Amino acid sequence: MKKQPERPVLITDAARSQEDQLRSRQIRYVTMMGLRAGCLILGAVLISVRPPLLPLWLILCAAGMVFLPWAAVLIANDRPPKSKAHPPAPQQQQPVQRAVEQNPDEPPAHRTIDVEP
Repeated sequence: MKKQPERPVLITDAARSQEDQLRSRQIRYVTMMGLRAGCLILGAVLISVRPPLLPLWLILCAAGMVFLPWAAVLIANDRPPKSKAHPPAPQQQQPVQRAVEQNPDEPPAHRTIDVEP
Protein backbone atom coordinates (compact mmCIF):
# COMPACT_ATOMS: atom_id res chain seq x y z
CA MET A 1 0.00 0.00 0.00
CA LYS A 2 1.34 3.39 -1.00
CA LYS A 3 1.81 5.99 1.66
CA GLN A 4 -0.01 9.23 0.87
CA PRO A 5 1.99 12.46 1.14
CA GLU A 6 1.22 14.57 4.18
CA ARG A 7 0.41 17.64 2.10
CA PRO A 8 -1.34 17.54 -1.25
CA VAL A 9 0.51 18.92 -4.25
CA LEU A 10 -1.10 22.10 -5.51
CA ILE A 11 -0.91 23.34 -9.07
CA THR A 12 -0.43 26.86 -7.70
CA ASP A 13 2.92 25.73 -6.31
CA ALA A 14 4.21 25.19 -9.84
CA ALA A 15 6.82 27.57 -11.17
CA ARG A 16 5.78 30.16 -13.76
CA SER A 17 6.39 29.19 -17.36
CA GLN A 18 9.34 30.58 -19.27
CA GLU A 19 7.01 32.55 -21.54
CA ASP A 20 5.30 34.23 -18.57
CA GLN A 21 8.64 35.12 -17.00
CA LEU A 22 9.93 36.56 -20.27
CA ARG A 23 6.75 38.57 -20.81
CA SER A 24 6.88 40.11 -17.33
CA ARG A 25 10.57 41.03 -17.78
CA GLN A 26 9.77 42.63 -21.15
CA ILE A 27 6.99 44.70 -19.59
CA ARG A 28 9.30 45.88 -16.80
CA TYR A 29 12.02 46.78 -19.32
CA VAL A 30 9.67 48.77 -21.57
CA THR A 31 8.20 50.54 -18.53
CA MET A 32 11.61 51.58 -17.26
CA MET A 33 12.72 52.76 -20.68
CA GLY A 34 9.48 54.75 -20.93
CA LEU A 35 10.37 56.41 -17.62
CA ARG A 36 13.77 57.24 -19.11
CA ALA A 37 12.11 58.90 -22.08
CA GLY A 38 9.86 60.74 -19.61
CA CYS A 39 12.95 62.06 -17.82
CA LEU A 40 14.29 63.41 -21.12
CA ILE A 41 10.99 65.12 -21.97
CA LEU A 42 10.64 66.46 -18.42
CA GLY A 43 14.15 67.90 -18.60
CA ALA A 44 13.32 69.69 -21.85
CA VAL A 45 10.08 71.09 -20.40
CA LEU A 46 11.87 72.23 -17.24
CA ILE A 47 14.47 74.12 -19.26
CA SER A 48 11.75 76.02 -21.11
CA VAL A 49 9.70 76.76 -17.95
CA ARG A 50 12.71 77.66 -15.72
CA PRO A 51 11.29 76.63 -12.31
CA PRO A 52 13.07 77.35 -9.03
CA LEU A 53 15.94 74.97 -8.28
CA LEU A 54 16.33 74.18 -11.99
CA PRO A 55 19.85 72.68 -11.64
CA LEU A 56 18.61 70.23 -9.00
CA TRP A 57 15.71 69.09 -11.20
CA LEU A 58 18.01 68.69 -14.20
CA ILE A 59 20.47 66.63 -12.16
CA LEU A 60 17.63 64.35 -11.06
CA CYS A 61 16.43 63.95 -14.65
CA ALA A 62 19.96 63.23 -15.86
CA ALA A 63 20.47 60.68 -13.09
CA GLY A 64 17.23 58.99 -14.14
CA MET A 65 18.36 58.90 -17.76
CA VAL A 66 21.70 57.31 -16.76
CA PHE A 67 20.51 54.96 -14.00
CA LEU A 68 17.30 53.62 -15.57
CA PRO A 69 18.86 51.88 -18.63
CA TRP A 70 21.41 50.15 -16.43
CA ALA A 71 18.74 48.99 -13.98
CA ALA A 72 16.38 47.99 -16.80
CA VAL A 73 18.97 45.68 -18.37
CA LEU A 74 19.79 44.10 -15.00
CA ILE A 75 16.13 43.50 -14.23
CA ALA A 76 15.33 42.25 -17.73
CA ASN A 77 18.13 39.68 -17.59
CA ASP A 78 17.32 38.50 -14.07
CA ARG A 79 15.28 35.38 -13.49
CA PRO A 80 13.20 34.72 -10.41
CA PRO A 81 15.05 32.99 -7.58
CA LYS A 82 14.79 29.24 -7.34
CA SER A 83 12.60 28.18 -4.47
CA LYS A 84 13.51 25.54 -1.93
CA ALA A 85 10.32 23.70 -2.83
CA HIS A 86 11.59 23.16 -6.40
CA PRO A 87 15.32 22.46 -6.15
CA PRO A 88 17.23 22.07 -9.41
CA ALA A 89 17.52 18.59 -10.82
CA PRO A 90 20.78 16.91 -9.84
CA GLN A 91 23.35 16.90 -12.60
CA GLN A 92 24.63 13.47 -13.53
CA GLN A 93 28.36 13.47 -13.85
CA GLN A 94 29.74 11.68 -16.85
CA PRO A 95 32.57 9.27 -16.13
CA VAL A 96 35.90 10.58 -17.27
CA GLN A 97 37.02 8.79 -20.40
CA ARG A 98 40.64 8.74 -21.27
CA ALA A 99 41.53 9.29 -24.88
CA VAL A 100 44.39 6.77 -24.79
CA GLU A 101 44.72 3.97 -22.31
CA GLN A 102 48.40 3.28 -21.78
CA ASN A 103 50.15 0.38 -20.18
CA PRO A 104 53.60 1.15 -18.87
CA ASP A 105 54.92 -2.12 -20.35
CA GLU A 106 53.77 -1.45 -23.92
CA PRO A 107 54.62 1.53 -26.10
CA PRO A 108 51.61 3.62 -27.07
CA ALA A 109 49.89 2.51 -30.26
CA HIS A 110 49.69 5.24 -32.88
CA ARG A 111 46.75 5.43 -35.21
CA THR A 112 47.13 6.85 -38.69
CA ILE A 113 44.10 8.38 -40.30
CA ASP A 114 44.26 8.28 -44.06
CA VAL A 115 42.04 10.64 -46.02
CA GLU A 116 42.14 8.68 -49.27
CA PRO A 117 40.26 5.38 -49.53
